[in-house]
Amino acid sequence: MLGMKTYTQDYIDACRARVDADLRAYRKQVGKTPSKEFEVRFFNDQVLLLDHMFLHRLTGIEGKDGNPLNEVRVLCNSILPNQGKLQVDKLPGWPNSAGASIKLPPEKSVLKLRGPDSRTSGSKLLSSEVTEERQWWQIHSVTQ
Repeated sequence: MLGMKTYTQDYIDACRARVDADLRAYRKQVGKTPSKEFEVRFFNDQVLLLDHMFLHRLTGIEGKDGNPLNEVRVLCNSILPNQGKLQVDKLPGWPNSAGASIKLPPEKSVLKLRGPDSRTSGSKLLSSEVTEERQWWQIHSVTQ
């Protein structure tokens, strides 16, 4: 598929509905049996899902330096190829690991992420240090 500059409002609405349904299911599950492992897996998977829904976006529409779109890209690279360690720069031998031009200043980061030297699991970034409302905002701001 070719890169995409825009998405139809119907597609964005469908993506938002999917995220809303997942969050409703999460709240229902957590109310019955709170589980840190479920929370970790759920929010990591939500970030990966969100990125996949807009996988073919052109990097130019993301803008630069610490906005929700390129932060999702950084989180996905941190969760998958870098085993949870925050990864902003490219990994040696892994050409698709991150965008070399992305800067993620903590003061602009939605999640206030700090540099790649910290060993933090994606789940901790997404669940332990951030309220559910901020997670919801991050997910929805990327789809707007």
